[in-house]
Amino acid sequence: MSEEPSRVPLGLAAGAAAAALLLTGCGGGEKATAADAAGAAPAGDLPQATTYTTLDGLPQDSSAPTGGPTTVVHPEKAVPVSAEPGGPAIAELPATQLKGPTWVPVVEDRPGWRRVLLPSRPNRVTGWIPDKGLRAARSTHVIKVDISDREMTLAESGRVEGTWTVAVGAPKTPTPTGRTFLLASLAPEKPTYSPLILPVGAHSATLDTFGGGPGTVAFHGWRDTSVFGRPVTHGCVRVPADALKRLAKVPLGSIVQIQT
Repeated sequence: MSEEPSRVPLGLAAGAAAAALLLTGCGGGEKATAADAAGAAPAGDLPQATTYTTLDGLPQDSSAPTGGPTTVVHPEKAVPVSAEPGGPAIAELPATQLKGPTWVPVVEDRPGWRRVLLPSRPNRVTGWIPDKGLRAARSTHVIKVDISDREMTLAESGRVEGTWTVAVGAPKTPTPTGRTFLLASLAPEKPTYSPLILPVGAHSATLDTFGGGPGTVAFHGWRDTSVFGRPVTHGCVRVPADALKRLAKVPLGSIVQIQT
């Protein structure tokens, strides 16, 4: 359990540049291509638990968020996702997401099973996966976003590493609240508004799609610093340059808590 969750190398992330433009609902309205959208298609009979899919019949995360270390797991190959331990498979959690490894946080344990947060709609959806064929690690990082104060805090091992004023969702396109997690790290080859985009496992509650993508919420930078402290985005969280550099070092699967 001493292993550290993956951080996506920028070389690999650059290969996912098209996905970066497709996914987020807060940027410059870049258009997706058919090749970009191909990742949305399920590989087999079961739907894939990715940011592109909606999964019905699975439990919602209702646990109180904690600031302590979190177990995160990475499936070495696709694993079945069930509504309860030992139940029939409703979906599959793939080994990779957005051209990087899938790391998801564990929110509950049962003998032989782990309930994990999933990156699909609806927000806060969870599922049970078998506790075998998984790499496990501990993340000591927690990212907290306070919508009312328009403030983001990064903590490690309970110690605050930094606090920044950020831009959040506008009233008609609010940033979704609840517990989610850092899903991927994407570095566009030709960045238009941010050198790095960090999608999370949550989606806009008011936009079904944006720019051709599924309305995935993300952390990213913004060139016009006057936006910080204002509710102006399509749901994403725009952060200052130094905050983005710190977030880039946070392991995938780490908890993100968004509150009003």
